[in-house]
Amino acid sequence: MSARVGTGRVGRPRTGGGGGDGRSPRQEILDAAAALFAENGYAATSTRAIAEAVGVRQASLYHHFAGKDEILLELLEASVRPTLDLAEALRAAAPDAAAALHALVVADVGTILAGPLGIAALYVAPEAQQPRFAPFHAHRRQLRAVYTDLAADVAAGLAPPGHPVSPEVVGATCLHLVEMAPSLPRTPDVAGQVAAACLGAAGLTGERAARAARDGARLLDGPRAAAAVTGRSGA
Repeated sequence: MSARVGTGRVGRPRTGGGGGDGRSPRQEILDAAAALFAENGYAATSTRAIAEAVGVRQASLYHHFAGKDEILLELLEASVRPTLDLAEALRAAAPDAAAALHALVVADVGTILAGPLGIAALYVAPEAQQPRFAPFHAHRRQLRAVYTDLAADVAAGLAPPGHPVSPEVVGATCLHLVEMAPSLPRTPDVAGQVAAACLGAAGLTGERAARAARDGARLLDGPRAAAAVTGRSGA
């Protein structure tokens, strides 16, 4: 008989605290769910299948998550919140918008690549458009707005000032470039390459882009930024 715990969850947590590779049981569930969602689709994946993939009973899964929707929401949120939380600190510390944009893209790519592969493909899944996933979509819009504001600031510093493409389009382009990073070859500097592409989309190339890359790299030397780039993204 499953036990009811104080959080309102049902089920008994698995003893042993994970699968021996450093992951918590909760993280194992998230990783297994992400793989199944990517392979079979969200609708076709049951909580029973997720539990079997982890090697726990279904009741144990419910100790950690209320259901499949909560699992997907956490996966989606973990792909945007770390970068969004970091954005203001980067903007405040950056010598200019170009350096902030470069650093933000590198951090964002790091967050995407540290999480489950294929999670970005779920952004447009029909199920993910339901109102219960509104917090994720609100945070993603906020992140796109940050990219848009940075693109506008970069364009304002161009000589002559201005850019033939609107900041909204450049901001959305940067966000999409970041989100396609898992499909790119895993070169050592894939994040830097995506950041350079975003600077180019904003109208910055050559030595100014190279200086922005150097300044952006210095911004990311702090422990908080390094965690966003190299650590698992809060899941």
